[in-house]
Amino acid sequence: MSSTFTAESSAEMLAVAFARVLRGVDIAAPLDSVLTFVDALGLVGIEDRDCVYWAARCTLARAPEDIPVFDRAFAVFWEHRESPSALPEEELRITIALDAEEDGAADGSAQAGDEPTITLRFSGVETLRDKDFTDYSDDEMRQAQRWMEKLRVTGTPRESVRWVRSAKGSRPDMRRTVRASLAAQGEPVRRKWSRHGTRPRRIVFLLDISGSMEPYARALVRFVHAGVAGRQRVEAFTLGTRLTRISRELSSKDPDRALRMAGSRVADWSGGTRLGETLRTFNDEWGVRGMARGAIVVILSDGWDRGDPQVLAGEMQRLRRVAFRTVWVNPLKVTPGYAPLARGMAAALPFVDEFVEGHSLDALETLTKVMNRA
Repeated sequence: MSSTFTAESSAEMLAVAFARVLRGVDIAAPLDSVLTFVDALGLVGIEDRDCVYWAARCTLARAPEDIPVFDRAFAVFWEHRESPSALPEEELRITIALDAEEDGAADGSAQAGDEPTITLRFSGVETLRDKDFTDYSDDEMRQAQRWMEKLRVTGTPRESVRWVRSAKGSRPDMRRTVRASLAAQGEPVRRKWSRHGTRPRRIVFLLDISGSMEPYARALVRFVHAGVAGRQRVEAFTLGTRLTRISRELSSKDPDRALRMAGSRVADWSGGTRLGETLRTFNDEWGVRGMARGAIVVILSDGWDRGDPQVLAGEMQRLRRVAFRTVWVNPLKVTPGYAPLARGMAAALPFVDEFVEGHSLDALETLTKVMNRA
């Protein structure tokens, strides 16, 4: 082999030169195939003609009808391999196709041809994951809504009162055992078993819609809608100057319609907040009576309360006695140097099992993991 190909980049030079020859005789040589050819030359070397031939044929000759032309092109190339500079210069054109994630698959307008094509996929949501909800535009909020709909908002499994079939359960299933024995002349050869079934725990969202929460409430209500519309035993209430149940309004799969109905249902949006009094109403009318028993209760609030903090502490203690887990989501927790100094937050925190952030998409994804944790 000539000294032209004795440099460290000899394999790359040979591969690029031969790819130009193939393109000159109308044989496609895509960029990824040329790179594979380079890797193959790194393994077999460039001294032996047969090794180079088969490395090129396996990586660059795709169609059977191209083999005769490929063989003649390789023979000419190998004969003149010592003078690659004599090969015609070719301008390498690379097509860069931008494919947004939400656009789905390519529509065929950017079909790969003879020119090498590099497809760059990007997701607009990835740039929003760490962004604070208060900085979102309307378009970004709609993108976030689509991402929230993909989250799995469901509670951990719990044992139900129903019995289900099991290969080895906690009690014999006499009915199935007797039925199976009929095939063995009444002898219970194989015993059948049953066990308690499971179902996901109920999740109860209590969303603070006071004026201090307004910048975050418009994003968090979309997250709550994603949970309710997912049909996974999710209930939703708003906390303001009064308690309002919005589960039925948010059950629509259409987010715009659901949010519009919820907005018309809630009369105290962006008003004051009395967390203690509204939690008392929830405990008296819904929670302690059954809805919160064994459930995962998620309170989304910054903790600012105009009421008596002792009332809030007492109601949080009542709630904790019946709930499986209480989770407090505070969008302000991410603030550098944050401390739960607000009267409401300080009063409630001793009765909270999980205290998490709620200012961004990443924070909401963490929240779903907390809810799914047994």
